[in-house]
Amino acid sequence: MRGLLLALCLAVFVNPGFAEEKADAASDKPDIPEAQAFTSDHTLKLDGQTINYRTVASETYLRDAKDEPTASIFSVAYIRDGVSDARQRPVTFIFNGGPGSASLWLHMGAFGPKQVITPSDATDVGAPPYMIRDNRNSLLDVTDMVFIDPVGTGYSRPLGDNTGEEFYGVNEDAESIAEFIRIWITENGRWNSPKYLAGESYGTTRAAALTEKLQGGWNGIGLNGVVLISAILDFQNARFAPGNDSAHISFFPSEAATAWFHGKVDKTKWNGDFNTFIEASRTYAIETLAPALIRGNTLGATQEAAIANEMSAYLGVSAEWIRQAKLRVDPTRFRKELLRREGYTVGRFDSRYKGIDSEGTSDTPENDPSGYGMDVAYVAAINDYLTRELKIDFTRPYKVLTGEPGSQWNWSMNEGGWPAYVNVTPWLGKGMRENPQMKVLLASGWYDLATPFFGAEMALFKNGVVLDRVQFDYYDAGHMMYLSEPEGKKLSDDVRAFIQAGQ
Repeated sequence: MRGLLLALCLAVFVNPGFAEEKADAASDKPDIPEAQAFTSDHTLKLDGQTINYRTVASETYLRDAKDEPTASIFSVAYIRDGVSDARQRPVTFIFNGGPGSASLWLHMGAFGPKQVITPSDATDVGAPPYMIRDNRNSLLDVTDMVFIDPVGTGYSRPLGDNTGEEFYGVNEDAESIAEFIRIWITENGRWNSPKYLAGESYGTTRAAALTEKLQGGWNGIGLNGVVLISAILDFQNARFAPGNDSAHISFFPSEAATAWFHGKVDKTKWNGDFNTFIEASRTYAIETLAPALIRGNTLGATQEAAIANEMSAYLGVSAEWIRQAKLRVDPTRFRKELLRREGYTVGRFDSRYKGIDSEGTSDTPENDPSGYGMDVAYVAAINDYLTRELKIDFTRPYKVLTGEPGSQWNWSMNEGGWPAYVNVTPWLGKGMRENPQMKVLLASGWYDLATPFFGAEMALFKNGVVLDRVQFDYYDAGHMMYLSEPEGKKLSDDVRAFIQAGQ
């Protein structure tokens, strides 16, 4: 009996203190507010038809095994009203790249219901106000759309004790976006709707990885199509390092296209036909440049000089400069050299753009004129649209493109594996082979010196990709082809037809 009384006393006097300690520990955890959603109804006229749609700008919380929130992913969804059967209505998940970029570029430039207008001739946008209008190229007539900002971008952020690095990486990022998509289609009843992914730049890396994360395993989500805009799939084709000649091969046709645009090529040799010139540059890169680079120092001086002369005719820079570079024309140095005597540099994302540096003797440009020539308009447009029209009242800033995610990015695709270039193309190929109805659209700008079109082609021509289900489309612009109004319309028309063909 005395033992029972002692136990009861301990239960009374000890347990309250223990409970207080647990409460104190719980109070140390960061306060996580409820996820917020901002809903509104709108109307858009597209090609003669009036489209009523609902906009849902919202936070989606990812959770761990203990059901604790780990991250908030912000998205803006556009859902057409009056659809009787959601199984017949496609939904497209859209994102940009970076890694570390929010989705404002495709949102406000290409496919969303609002569009910021930039000069089609690759001149600077200047100071505000900028023209923001209903987007005549929006895809709302053929698909619902969900624009996604990955963790660390836009309004998206890690929650609780998480710092962000849990989501910063090739696998980590793809897994978090795959989980977001699973939650979204569950909450919105869209498991049996046709599904598409559309990514730009690193967003194409993410899209290819998502084909594995979504379709792989027994809890898979089938995809109808993947849209790759300015693709980077095999990073060996775009990273310049000693001993890696793949990048020099993949960039050669884009450098040639840039020289053609700026009038540094004798166009009469090609009868003024750009397409013939580009096809010849592809062939030259494979059949002449590649073997020469492989030869290295065993290439004789006479042969090296001859090749440098031939490359000069394609690239518009001097043969001597090319020879001194050992036939390896780095695009950053090329951007400075091409128009050096005229006092200009050319853009990286879009080499149609021209910039003026403070002096002309350096090897590389001070900045990217195709970046600072348009970014302020997009930043103004997304912030104005979200806060003024959609009435989002978050006090935290909308992060457009910060260095935080990219500087912490885990580029390893396999734990414990040997260091290697990231190449997500095998995942894309596997997804196509295992899903005989999944199609791919590759959209590339000729004047893209960030993610060259030939590098994307080189990746897709191997790695198990089913080529007869890949659509190749090209644009007379750069990385963001929609900066040009006619090319933006062509992009929209191409993607629209791609989605319609899949129904």
